Amino acid sequence: MSVVARTFGDMTQQGARWTSEQVLALAPDEASRKAGSRLGTAGPWSESGCDGAGAVWGLCKGSGSKPYRTVIDTSGPGYKCSCPSRKFPCKHAIGLLLLWSTDEQPMPAGAAPDWAEQWLKGRRSKGSDQSPTDPNVTPVDERATRRRAEKRADRITTGATELEQRLADLLSGGLAAAERPGYGLWEETAARMVDAQAPGLAARVRELGAIPSSGPGWPTRLLEECALLHLLDRAWLGREGLPDALAATVRSRVGAPTAPQGPAIRDNWQVLAQYDTGDAKLTTRRIWLYGKESGRSALVLDFGAAGRAPGIALPVGQTMDADLTPYPGQLRAALGERYTAPSGPDDPPPGVTVTEAVERYGRALLNDPWLDAYPVTLAGAIPTPPQNNETSWELTDAKEELALPISQCAAARPALWKLMALSEGAPTTIFGECGHRGFTPLAAWQAGTRELVALT
Repeated sequence: MSVVARTFGDMTQQGARWTSEQVLALAPDEASRKAGSRLGTAGPWSESGCDGAGAVWGLCKGSGSKPYRTVIDTSGPGYKCSCPSRKFPCKHAIGLLLLWSTDEQPMPAGAAPDWAEQWLKGRRSKGSDQSPTDPNVTPVDERATRRRAEKRADRITTGATELEQRLADLLSGGLAAAERPGYGLWEETAARMVDAQAPGLAARVRELGAIPSSGPGWPTRLLEECALLHLLDRAWLGREGLPDALAATVRSRVGAPTAPQGPAIRDNWQVLAQYDTGDAKLTTRRIWLYGKESGRSALVLDFGAAGRAPGIALPVGQTMDADLTPYPGQLRAALGERYTAPSGPDDPPPGVTVTEAVERYGRALLNDPWLDAYPVTLAGAIPTPPQNNETSWELTDAKEELALPISQCAAARPALWKLMALSEGAPTTIFGECGHRGFTPLAAWQAGTRELVALT
């Protein structure tokens, strides 16, 4: 039975099962992916089962005398395992999900054992454990919160003023001089912005430090980034005179704390992409969602510190009935209550041409000049590898005979050949991020099906 037939098969008591690709996309690293794949057969498992509410459980034979107890809530998803691994999800959870998703031997449906039911009940009641009148909830001191916010804003203002002076010194001395001090000058300036509690400014300063001597045309790139940083500085210093939406965008860009605001948007949210970026200190997970009824795109961010995977992981290609609360002035939104377990794949969002994709990014820049990329679904795009003396991949629009370059960071991914194999040279529906560096493909739909294939 094909992946599509399996996904769209009868909605048994197991619920809408995931594909193996969707399961493996949840793994925190390649080692967990390989180890979990080895556990995705019936051999090491006993007493496995599932229910109609999205729970899957089983006992996995390990090196010790007692098997590991593994239970998963696929509506989250959430994971619990008695193994000592600090990875999330661990290899046992990945293996159990692979076993659950297979056609070979469907898991028996029934009631969860006591050890699994206890965790499931605690997880599912977590959201209702504390009400506003709960005596265990500490009331928020709004006056103290406001004082802390004002104090932080003053520190950011001091940092932005200092940064303006440093940019002026750089430009007055000539950009060519930016090569001589080396990276230390930029790192020291970034540290000053961290002291000023402006992590957004610090991150942009570090990006400036990577530009000198980075290849032909680096002075032009440095000047462009300095101009954007100057614009952000001036916007912060004059934020009182900005429209509310733009002021909110400026606050988020400098790194001032913001919270989701406004009524939650309940919709059937389609998971279009999920990928991680980061370093040894912090892993950032980006999840792109599309609301089937609202037509809105939303970005869910989650973070994991010190090598730990972020807590939120959503299967690409699935659709969930859930609440999202937007952050002011951003595409970002906070994931709220999820009402049902993720369901099977759905039709792709309405696609646009290459020209329309660039126009959408341009309109988004009016509200956020510092926006690096904008989510877009391309309809009828053909991936084309470099030809003749060209150096970059392109996405060709079959109707308009135009091309959109693929960003250099994406061009280094082996997934581009996967995209080529998926399209077979024919027009393909592709989701990705369109920005000033080009287009970054993140997922694509297999021709003639609803199956969404992750490219990250």
